Amino acid sequence: MRYSKLGRTGLDVSRVCLGTMTWGSQNSEAEAHAQMDYAFERGINFWDTAEMYASPPTRETQGSTERYIGSWLAKSGKRDRIVLASKVAGRGAAFGGLDWLRADGATPRQTRAQIDEAVAGSLKRLGTDYLDLYQLHWPDRPIRTFGGMTFKDYDQDYESFQAILEALDAQVNAGRIRHVGVSNEFPWGVMRFLAESEQRGLPRIASIQNAYHLANRVFEFGLAEIAMREDVGLLAYSPLGQGALTGKYLDGALPAGARKTLYNRMQRYEGPGAEEAVRAYIDLARAQGWDPAQLALKFCDSRPFVTATIIGATSMDQLKTDIDAFDLTWTDELEKAVNAIHVSRPNPCP
Repeated sequence: MRYSKLGRTGLDVSRVCLGTMTWGSQNSEAEAHAQMDYAFERGINFWDTAEMYASPPTRETQGSTERYIGSWLAKSGKRDRIVLASKVAGRGAAFGGLDWLRADGATPRQTRAQIDEAVAGSLKRLGTDYLDLYQLHWPDRPIRTFGGMTFKDYDQDYESFQAILEALDAQVNAGRIRHVGVSNEFPWGVMRFLAESEQRGLPRIASIQNAYHLANRVFEFGLAEIAMREDVGLLAYSPLGQGALTGKYLDGALPAGARKTLYNRMQRYEGPGAEEAVRAYIDLARAQGWDPAQLALKFCDSRPFVTATIIGATSMDQLKTDIDAFDLTWTDELEKAVNAIHVSRPNPCP
């Protein structure tokens, strides 16, 4: 296993980050524990979760993932060997309602009171007294996070960057979180957070957790340069396009137990040209003698602006295949082949 520095924090995190959002929905507690055992044996020291997981978010499963991690930490005694990340839901979470996420039924926002409540809840479920990385799950700005490639202006009613960082700073000073990051964020938001932290001596964001995969390279326009020049690396989520890049959904297939079959939440991976692009990448992987999932994962791992790639698996076979991908060698020939497909079918799933 190889490791990267997490921003300017000094922390070494495995290039593979263990994603956990299926735990409590598609995976039982015992299965989650088995995945953590195996990942740790393979040298993975970076776990990512969120207060609203399991996914898809429901009142009944909210917090299950953190509880499963907490019970594993208590059983294993390995808390001090894990870089543990969680997230506070923001306004973007309101697309699903989530009036049950806060005790008073309020819409999720990144006010100081809500951040305080969210941190306390996560720490309790995880059975720990600190988080290594605490991320803003969405911007507090009412911006179109999953709205495709168009921009629509929004009301200037949002928590200021300064106020959010001050709320996080209070948690840092109390020892409950160590470092901060953002997720589903845009270039302007990242730069505003960096400017506020520099000007006011507030916590500096260490990472950007955004969607990034072969069929969605939007991160490369604007954010990749920021990631490299400002030491705020990408934690790439959905590197398999929620399974689309494995090929299991081609030609209308609906495998038993798969996320699309269970939840019908794959629309963002089904835009014009998506199936053609996916098929091209799968053909390339097979010509290379690789599992299609491994091509998609090694592509992310080979990007210089990526700190870690977040993998998620519902079976141990999937987990083993995914982790093995990071031992493969990316070549100039693969780079040229991937870029040729990208040029002909750019970002069909933004």
